Amino acid sequence: LLGPALAPALAQGLGQTRFVCTSVPLDGDVCAASALGTGSAEELKGTVLQLRETVLQQKETIMNQKETIRELTAKLGRCESQSVLELPGEGKGRKGFSKNTMGDLSRPAAAETLSQLGQTLQSLKTRLENLEVREESRQQFSRMNSSSQTNSLKDILQNKIDDLEKQVLSRVNSLEEGKLSPRNESEERGKIESTLTSLHQRISDLEKGQKDNRPPDRFQLTFPLRTNYMYAKVKKSLPEMYAFSICMWIKSSASPGMGTPFSYAVPGQANELVLIEWGNNPMEILINDKVAKLPFTINDGKWHHICVTWTTRDGVWEAYQDGSQTGNGENLAPYHPIKPQGVLVLGQEQDTLGGGFDATQAFVGELAHFNVWDRKLSPGEVYGLATCSSKALAGNVIAWAEANIDIYGGATKWTFEACRQLN
Repeated sequence: LLGPALAPALAQGLGQTRFVCTSVPLDGDVCAASALGTGSAEELKGTVLQLRETVLQQKETIMNQKETIRELTAKLGRCESQSVLELPGEGKGRKGFSKNTMGDLSRPAAAETLSQLGQTLQSLKTRLENLEVREESRQQFSRMNSSSQTNSLKDILQNKIDDLEKQVLSRVNSLEEGKLSPRNESEERGKIESTLTSLHQRISDLEKGQKDNRPPDRFQLTFPLRTNYMYAKVKKSLPEMYAFSICMWIKSSASPGMGTPFSYAVPGQANELVLIEWGNNPMEILINDKVAKLPFTINDGKWHHICVTWTTRDGVWEAYQDGSQTGNGENLAPYHPIKPQGVLVLGQEQDTLGGGFDATQAFVGELAHFNVWDRKLSPGEVYGLATCSSKALAGNVIAWAEANIDIYGGATKWTFEACRQLN
């Protein structure tokens, strides 16, 4: 092709003289090569133009392919960067929690909920620490103000803390209803419940302000939610008893049924001594699984004083509400002494010794001045307790005192003075 391509240019430069340069292989036919050089100039020009057009088309194709490659590379880069930024389990359209269908929380959602609970608790701790810093100044300031102003400040603080508590505990309870059982989630919830317990204790101490100077029996227990982990335990067990009197102040508006104010279980008998109002049934006292219905009407959201007395001889029992006898009977577990070495729990019904709680039987409300005697109190003594008589006695078996009670799962302690509830 070298000869035909150069022939026209050489012809123009040398006049009539015409040189034809043809590349011939060493073993090629010179005559044949000369014949190729005799083709018409127009045919050679057409061949050159065709080759040039082909080259231009191929160049354009290559440029288009390069642009396509650049677009694909850019898209791939965006996809890779997005996959790095997204956390595992967080796909398109996901915002914090996966969809909750029929109350069944997915594991990623549960883990995120537990994490948020932890953050909420940390926020509560921070706010509490700020309150503690201000507490000393507030106590100094309160000395120069009326007691009504101080009480108003405490009421506001208590209401705010109660609202926060209900929000946090309801979320913990929702996790429990989701029946999540992995060990790490159980451990995390246990940590949160433990933190709640210590947090509420600190808040209670802050609210009371002058804890060291007030009588040890002026407090109440509050159980705001129906759970299977919120309760209080009496440190001391009951001795063997052939008679008893159990009295307390109680307040609840829970429906149906306020739950279990207390339960006492011993090895081999979970229902050794139980006070319970479950579902639409009236309140009942259980002794060794034997039952008596008590004529109480107390779930009106007001404070009431109740007492139950019993003797093993003929199983005679009496029930008192607000100082007056409302009912009595006999043949309740006759000649069965209350067994010793058991566990006494406030706020939950025990199915096993010290545990086996059922949320549907949990007590919801407030409880105070829980006292136990190993004898039958007289009507006058019961009336003195209900009217806050100065001669009222504390229980000789279990006396209501903060040092005798441990609280768990977020149950709270607040200042309580029974006589003020009578107004």
